[in-house]
Amino acid sequence: MARRYVTVSIPYVNARPHVGYALELVQADALARHARAKGDEVRFLGGTDDHALKNVLAAAAEGRAPQDFVDGNAAAFEALRAPLHVSFDDFIRTSRDPRHAPGVERLWRASAARGDFYRRWYEGQYCVGCEQFYAPADLVDGRCREHGTPTERVAEDNWFFRLSRYRDRIASALEQRELEIVPNSFGNEVHAFLAAGLQDISVSRSRARARGWGLPVPDDPSQVVYVWWDALANYVTALDYGTGGDAFDHWWRDADERVHVIGKGILRFHAVYWPAILLSAGLPLPTKLCVHPYLTAAGEKLSKSAGNAIDPLSVVEAVGVDALRWWFLRDVPRAADADFTLARVVARADEDLAHGVGNLVHRIATMVHRLADGIAPPGWFDGDAPRGEIDAALGAFDFRRATAVVRGLVDAANRRVDETRPWTLPRGSHDLTGVLGELVGRARLVAELLGPFVPETSALARIALTPDPSGRLPAARPLVRVLGDRYAG
Repeated sequence: MARRYVTVSIPYVNARPHVGYALELVQADALARHARAKGDEVRFLGGTDDHALKNVLAAAAEGRAPQDFVDGNAAAFEALRAPLHVSFDDFIRTSRDPRHAPGVERLWRASAARGDFYRRWYEGQYCVGCEQFYAPADLVDGRCREHGTPTERVAEDNWFFRLSRYRDRIASALEQRELEIVPNSFGNEVHAFLAAGLQDISVSRSRARARGWGLPVPDDPSQVVYVWWDALANYVTALDYGTGGDAFDHWWRDADERVHVIGKGILRFHAVYWPAILLSAGLPLPTKLCVHPYLTAAGEKLSKSAGNAIDPLSVVEAVGVDALRWWFLRDVPRAADADFTLARVVARADEDLAHGVGNLVHRIATMVHRLADGIAPPGWFDGDAPRGEIDAALGAFDFRRATAVVRGLVDAANRRVDETRPWTLPRGSHDLTGVLGELVGRARLVAELLGPFVPETSALARIALTPDPSGRLPAARPLVRVLGDRYAG
C-alpha cells in the first residue's frame, strides 16, 4: 500500500467557477479515487487562492470589501465538490484557514535563513491576470500571451528571491525524474525555460499597491507576500507545516507520491518557482506534476476574463454529473486543448454510458432473470490485466487510455454474449450456469472499474448486479433508459 498526496491548484476567486476548472477537479478526483480503490492511503486537497490583486480589483469594481467579496466566490468554488462528486479530504482557504498564515511565515523565514532574499528597486511590466512581471520579450505587442490584455508599468521596492541559485538543482531533479512532469511535452517546455537561464524574481508587493490585502512579509509590514508564494505554500500549510502536528511528515516528507494536478498556464510556477522555494526551505520536492490542457469554446480559451465561461453546475443540471465527468476523462486530449460543447458531452454519454454500460448491464441481468429465474451464478472474471492497464494509464496521466480500457471491456462482454448465445443452452445446465457466471463477472468488473471515473453510474450498475440474500438479482430494469434519461439534455 502506497501513501499518496493529491492536490489541485487553488484558483483565484475574482469570479464564479467555470467548467474549465471543473476539468481539473474531476481529473484529480479520478486519480484519488483510483488510488483509494487500490487500497492506497490518500489525502486529496482543494482550496481557493484569496490574496490575489485581481480579487481586490474585482471587489472594488463591485464596491465591496475584499474579504466579503472573496468569501462569496470562494464558497461557490467549494460548493462544486458535491455536485461534481469530488472526494476532497481537505479544503483550504488562504484568507480564512488558521493553518495558512503561520505556514507561509515559516516557509518565508526558512528561505530568509538560507540568505535567499534581498531587497531592491524594480521596474517592469506586470500582468494582473497572471500576477507576474514579464520581460518585454515575453509579451506580444505589449500584451500578456496568456490573457491577451495589456500589461501595466510597475515601479517599486520589493523583496527578491534568489531563484537563479536553483536552476541546476531543478534541472537535475527533472532529468533524474525526482520530479516528473506528464505529459512529456510539458516537461520539454520547462527544460527549455531552464536552459535559457533563470532570473531572480520579486516575491513581495508594496502594501499600498496591494491595498492592504495579503499576508505581511515577516518583519516588514510595508510589504505583502507575493500571491504566488502565498498560494503555492498551501500544499504544505494544509498539512500543518506552520502549526505543528505530524501531518506534514506523514503526507509530505514521508509520502510515496506528492502529486499536483494543474493547468498548463501555471506550469512555470509549479515546475520552477515552487521547487526552488522548497529547495530553499530544505523540503522535499513534489514527485509529479500532472498537467492538463485548456477547454475552449469555438477555439477560444474558456476564462472568466474572456467572458465565455460556462457554469459547470448548469451542465450537471442539464445532463447529469457523470455525463460531464465521462466527457472530461474520455474525450479531452492529454496535451491538446479541447472544444467544449454540450452536444459532445451528451453524445459521448449516450454512446458509452447509456447504450454501452447501461445496455450491457440490463442485457445480462435480463438473461439471468429469464434463463435462471433471477438467481445469479457465482460471477467472476479475471480483471488483473485491465486493472494493470488502467493503473499504467493513470500513472501517465492518460485518462483517455484508461477509460478506453473500460469501454473495451464493455465491447468484449457484448461480443461474448453473441459468441456464447446463452438463450440456446439448456436451462439448469452446467454450461448455462458457467456462461451466465462469466457474463455477470464481466459486467461486475466493468461496474467496479468505472468507480473512479463515474461514481454514480458505477453505483447504479453495481446495484443492478448485486444479488439479495436469496441470491436473486434485483428486478431487471432498463438501466439504459435510466442512464439515458440522466444524460439526454
